[in-house]
Amino acid sequence: MSRKPKKRQPKSYLFEEVLAILKKNPGKAFNYKQVSAMMGITDESQRQLVNVILSELVQKDLIEEAERGKYKSKEAARRYVTGKVDMTMSGSAYVISEELENDIYIAPKFTKNILQGDTVKVLLFPDRRSGKPEGEIAEIIERARNEFVGTIKISQRFAFLVPSNNKTGTDIYIPLDRLKGAKDGQKAIAKITEWPKNAVNPIGEIIDVLGDAGNNNTEMHAILAEYGLPYEFPRDVEKVADLIPTTISESEISRRRDFRKVTTFTIDPFDAKDFDDALSIQKLKNGNWEIGIHIADVSHYVKEDSIIDKEGFSRATSVYLVDRVVPMLPEILSNNVCSLRPNEDKLCFSAVFEMNNQAEVESEWFGRTVIHSVRRYSYEEAQELLEDGKTKVSNKEEIPEGKKGDFQSELMTLDRLAKILRADRMRKGSIAFEKSEVKFHLDEVGNPTGVYFKQMKDSNQLIEDFMLLANRRVAAFIGDRGQSGDKGQGAGDRRQGADNKNAKEVKDKSQKENSAELPFVYRIHDKPNEEKLSNLGEFVGKFGYKVNLKGERATIDSLNKLLKDVEGKSEANVISMLAIRTMAKAVYSTKNVGHYGLGFRFYTHFTSPIRRYPDVMVHRLLQHYLDKGKPVDPEELELKCKHSSEMEKLAADAERSSIKYKQVQFLIDKVGEQFDGMISGVTEWGIFVELNENHCEGMVRIRDLKDDVYHFDEDNYCLVGRRSKRILRLGDPVRIEIKGANLEKKQLDFSVVELLEKKAAAPKEEFRPAERSSNKTPERNKKENKNNKGSKNSSFNEEWGFEV
Repeated sequence: MSRKPKKRQPKSYLFEEVLAILKKNPGKAFNYKQVSAMMGITDESQRQLVNVILSELVQKDLIEEAERGKYKSKEAARRYVTGKVDMTMSGSAYVISEELENDIYIAPKFTKNILQGDTVKVLLFPDRRSGKPEGEIAEIIERARNEFVGTIKISQRFAFLVPSNNKTGTDIYIPLDRLKGAKDGQKAIAKITEWPKNAVNPIGEIIDVLGDAGNNNTEMHAILAEYGLPYEFPRDVEKVADLIPTTISESEISRRRDFRKVTTFTIDPFDAKDFDDALSIQKLKNGNWEIGIHIADVSHYVKEDSIIDKEGFSRATSVYLVDRVVPMLPEILSNNVCSLRPNEDKLCFSAVFEMNNQAEVESEWFGRTVIHSVRRYSYEEAQELLEDGKTKVSNKEEIPEGKKGDFQSELMTLDRLAKILRADRMRKGSIAFEKSEVKFHLDEVGNPTGVYFKQMKDSNQLIEDFMLLANRRVAAFIGDRGQSGDKGQGAGDRRQGADNKNAKEVKDKSQKENSAELPFVYRIHDKPNEEKLSNLGEFVGKFGYKVNLKGERATIDSLNKLLKDVEGKSEANVISMLAIRTMAKAVYSTKNVGHYGLGFRFYTHFTSPIRRYPDVMVHRLLQHYLDKGKPVDPEELELKCKHSSEMEKLAADAERSSIKYKQVQFLIDKVGEQFDGMISGVTEWGIFVELNENHCEGMVRIRDLKDDVYHFDEDNYCLVGRRSKRILRLGDPVRIEIKGANLEKKQLDFSVVELLEKKAAAPKEEFRPAERSSNKTPERNKKENKNNKGSKNSSFNEEWGFEV
């Protein structure tokens, strides 16, 4: 039987193949017939095309003509770059490199044995007509990880671990004698031990068996493991933590400013155990108010470079999953020793402000204190007292002070001052992003039984505003170098007398002189990308709203007006989230650029050291500079900031994953039921719909839209029917049916039952296929939007970075 001629291939494909063959035979020269034979090409027209390609490669200086009609690879023409791998579910990958503006596409056949996040060296191919760089993996420089969580599949002679993350791209072969007791279908963690050169799959061993799939603890531990986050403390860390003394010595109290006789209380979520912050309030003889913002003195108990400190730095943050908190510090510290529990003496690092009745700061003081909280409020309890107080005020009833009145009068005063601070902040350029938080009611084994929405009320905002004040003033104290015009800390002397004698207190002038050029940890939030803002303006214009982008202040005022105008409207959630997505990510850095979203020149995180390591660093640095210490190493500090930002992102991703799991679990018994929702994301694969009733989100795949053939209009956030010109746009109301719920993949599949409103016909423009965004900073947006799908379930803090 004669050999079948090889199927005709496009020129772009032949280009890659010719270059690959010459590259695999360095130093050897071939004519076009020999190259064609090695490629299995017998068709004469295709062979002539190979000849043309060889000539073009010479012209591009990628190969050389060794002798007349014979060609070989040219080593000097090779260009390599390094970067990090971003796998796709199809098996292809992109390499993100700082050396190029665009990401590098790697076709599946050129990926070798790469895994998600690996640092690699890439050989670039010659420029394509598309202008997008392509290449092949030349070397794996560093593995991002070698431990993976997944499900065990056992056959008679071998086993595999199927990774939970679809982007991993390969199953891990597990010899039967390395299963560590894992059973078929259980969740486990595998470690890759080797990957033989020509093997399709890596070889590994089970290092931890998490338990049965579907069990709540198993699934939550699997989510943590998937993001490389710990779910328990090493024994040696727990042992050292248990030795920390829980009592406070008189000698330690004598070194601190004593607030134990000043009215002090905490306001936290009803189920909180780690109380980071407390507020104190007392009226001064001059009519002003002394407001103390007291923060748990973690740095007193956790010494730098100790075993607990190293573990805390490694974690960098507590992780908040739907049903649990995975603390940054061992429980003896987070829930006991450091937690500002009521009716106990506690050590704090405090920011104390003298404020007049217009909430203007007349003096400030920072230092170590001892407090005694007399009341632990939940937000709901504090809110009830505030609302009752407003009723009494309107009825001209007396509001008793102190314990007799459950400190209602003090709460009312703090609320009044906080509202003035908030109004002043908004007037000076803070953006009013507000978003309801989705929470689940869980039964005793962690199964979701209902959904509720947590909204910011006066009691929440009261705490937020005073935490913002402390964070801002601490940052300005170090970073302002005498330009703020604030009066400084000195006023504390005249009202505290003996209590101040040992406090680390510095007068305004000496403080400002000492703060020059002092490396510090800032929480920075850069200005938004202009293209993103422009896209937002175009999108909201379709709903009849306008965004004024003529200048920074005009933009901020316009965004605030937009957010106020959409309140209560059906499109509010979509527009609010899209507005949030125009913002840059907030990160930690020693290089201060201010906080755009809050409108602050200086901002840091000082108020949550139990759950955020950067706050611990801020406490240490503040005390170091109060003690007139020398500037610290900025490079080392910047590395710690970068690590903290990266761990914050991982924690937010894990939180989002746990929410998604609970959403699927909540709706798994509702398959076949119909719900109203709104299109919350649009991609080339389909649309995402968020349900109005519970904010759960699922996907309608483009292939399941049976009424037409739809194409993706990326610029207008919509799918457009080729025949009907029907538009499915971000923000459109739809009725869907739940088609499927996959717990393993954390996916909900919907089908469209009805479009609740008819939309205008598509604009008469030539359709352009979606392209992967070439922008890198800060917009690697379109790629990010594809990954995040415009979801409302992504963490508000992670999206915008506004957190107190």
